[in-house]
Amino acid sequence: MLMATFISRSPDETLALGERWGKAAAPGWVIGLTGDLGSGKTQLVKGLARGLGILDRVASPTFALVNEYKEGRLSFAHLDLYRLDTPAQILGAGLEVYFEQPPGVTVIEWCERWPAFADPAFVPNGFRFRRVRFTQTAETERRIDYEDLGH
Repeated sequence: MLMATFISRSPDETLALGERWGKAAAPGWVIGLTGDLGSGKTQLVKGLARGLGILDRVASPTFALVNEYKEGRLSFAHLDLYRLDTPAQILGAGLEVYFEQPPGVTVIEWCERWPAFADPAFVPNGFRFRRVRFTQTAETERRIDYEDLGH
C-alpha cells in the first residue's frame, strides 16, 4: 500500500479515524505511532479501543509501559515507549513479545524507539504493521500519514 494521508481538524475527527480502524482491525495487527507530544496519538488509540468495543477508560501507559484490554472484540495492548531510550531497555521490560504476532491488536506509541520500526525499509515477518506519523499543522489540525506493511 502507498502512504495515505488523513487531515484531522479536531480531536473528534482523530477519534473517529481510530474508531474506523478499530472496527476493521484483524488479529495480529501492530500499529506503530510516531509524533510529537500532544499531536493526537492517544486520541487515535482511544478511537481504536472504541472501534474494538472496549468500554474502559483508555489512557496512555507512560509509566506502566503497557495497558491490556481483553473485553473487546479482540484483545488490545497499548504500549508507550516514551520513557525507554534504548532497545536494551525495551528488551529488559519484556515488551518485544507484543511486537511479534500479537493475538489481538497492539498499538505502540513512540514506536521509533524500537530500531526495526524506525527503519524505512522495515518489512514485518508474518504480521501486519501500520506505520503512522502525526504532524501538527495548525493549532487544531493534524496530518496523519500512514502505510500498511506485511499481510
